[in-house]
Amino acid sequence: MKILVVDDEIVSRKKMMKIIDNFGSCDGVQNGKTALSMIKTSLLEWKLYDLITLDVSMPDISGTQVLMKIRKLEKERGLAKEERAKILMVTSHSDMETVKACVGKCDGYVIKPFNKEVMMDKMKRIGLLR
Repeated sequence: MKILVVDDEIVSRKKMMKIIDNFGSCDGVQNGKTALSMIKTSLLEWKLYDLITLDVSMPDISGTQVLMKIRKLEKERGLAKEERAKILMVTSHSDMETVKACVGKCDGYVIKPFNKEVMMDKMKRIGLLR
């Protein structure tokens, strides 16, 4: 499984990477701009991400904007729904309204603080683990 963790908070990013690194190859980036660059490259090279965890609140481009751009890039590339990355929005309780706005575009959400059990459950729910 190929995984991308996008979070501007280094502690959250490293924690997420440590938890899900056991499930595949894991890249971590600190902002939406870098994430979009990596995703464009992965789409061009057909080395698609299976899972993207995307922080809702980032300083350069919000997680919701990155989500919409990812889905647009996937559509432009001609990906079928089952080929698209599974995207989990990562948020604090205060951002829940923002997450609700992402319904239909993302595959689920994770509320901070999270742990290995929470992540395994979320990955099972979206079909990445059995």
